[in-house]
Amino acid sequence: MFEDRSYKRTFYNAPQSVESLIAAFLEPGLIVSCYLAVNAYFGEPVLRSTLTLCLLIFALTFPGRNRFADHPVSALLDVLGSWLLLLAILALCGYATNSLGYFENQVLIWWAGLTPVLQCIAIVIGRRVRRWRANSPASRRSAVIIGAGPLGAKVARALREDPDRRIHCLGFFDDRQDDRLHAGASQQLLGSLSELSDYVSANGVHEVYITLPLGSQPRIVQLLEQIQGTTASLFFVPDVFGISIIQGRLRDLHGVPVVGICETPFTGTNELIKRVSDIVLASLILVLISPILLGLAIGVKLSSPGPVIFKQRRNGLAGEEIIVYKFRSMRTMDNGAVVKQATKGDPRITKFGAFIRRTSLDELPQFINVLQGQMSIVGPRPHAVAHNEEYRQLIKAYMVRHKVKPGITGWAQVNGLRGETDTIDKMKARVEYDLEYLRNWSLGLDLQIIVRTVRLVLFDRHAY
Repeated sequence: MFEDRSYKRTFYNAPQSVESLIAAFLEPGLIVSCYLAVNAYFGEPVLRSTLTLCLLIFALTFPGRNRFADHPVSALLDVLGSWLLLLAILALCGYATNSLGYFENQVLIWWAGLTPVLQCIAIVIGRRVRRWRANSPASRRSAVIIGAGPLGAKVARALREDPDRRIHCLGFFDDRQDDRLHAGASQQLLGSLSELSDYVSANGVHEVYITLPLGSQPRIVQLLEQIQGTTASLFFVPDVFGISIIQGRLRDLHGVPVVGICETPFTGTNELIKRVSDIVLASLILVLISPILLGLAIGVKLSSPGPVIFKQRRNGLAGEEIIVYKFRSMRTMDNGAVVKQATKGDPRITKFGAFIRRTSLDELPQFINVLQGQMSIVGPRPHAVAHNEEYRQLIKAYMVRHKVKPGITGWAQVNGLRGETDTIDKMKARVEYDLEYLRNWSLGLDLQIIVRTVRLVLFDRHAY
């Protein structure tokens, strides 16, 4: 028996770009170089301990993250978060091995302060080089799109808005009637499919994007045979825009290409980074706010009869039920098949409960949920089980938000969607923000959300 190798060596991971290669070595190289430069400035010799530290730094930071395309604020927060985490790991290693005495304090202090500054400067320079390359004549390329439907129009818009490359979309090729074409795309129709190959050759088209429906497979095969007689690069765009794509990626399943459409961002090292940051931050916060927790517990106890902590059943990771802790803010505690959301002027809310809800202090016990591993500091807010059963039937892709642990705060909350969701449109907007968080997660985004949450707690007076 011979092994079926028809799939093998058919799909490859995209080759690493020069920009990604530079970013992979830039961060560890810059951190090590900065340390050696500061060490030399203070006249310290390069000892075995110095080389050992440099090797450890390189191992912990390689490959460096490509932040050149990130939003400047997000890139800054990501640099600071990654740098503080690295310093914490190095300090822990130094304490555990009793080797902190081998290094001069003034060298470490200057190095800790200068490194993130140099990283930010490198990012600014990289962004400028990136912009210069995108605007250079050598990077300009032309493209045509096969299929003038809605998907073809999406591809054309994506090509126009691509910040990395300047691709000029010349137009569309399609055989269908005008009433089946996208209104904007039909105005740029260049011809029928039979005219495509000659047009590509005559005009030196660099790229061809195929956006025909999967039902047109025989036509797609025929087109591929024709276009392969030219020098254009070919791309097939599957029509998956009808579903919410979360962390889409191409995987190799023992030689079989598999397209991941909906996957959690917290796998591998991302999962480790997320959990470690949760444990460190939650532990630190609980220690700092312990006097506040005691004062709030006393206030809840004195405000009305009943327990201090309200335990509510909610859905967590993978939709499993978890028990979420809150300071009780109401005289009654709904936790059954029907749960009525709190509203403005709700008579069930005590006076002290109104205060802790307005300031979000009722959520503080959930840092215990974080340490237990049931929640994360940042993530989609958990809803009552009764609400999940209702909204999963009404909102498309609602349950996708459960591919990560629920959070104490989230992207939706810092974008104005706190408190009551009294309409289906408000809940749809909250879910869309949650899905956007899953698509774009980074440690820098988490830190940005935490900072914005603190600002909201201090200055927002619209919660109840």
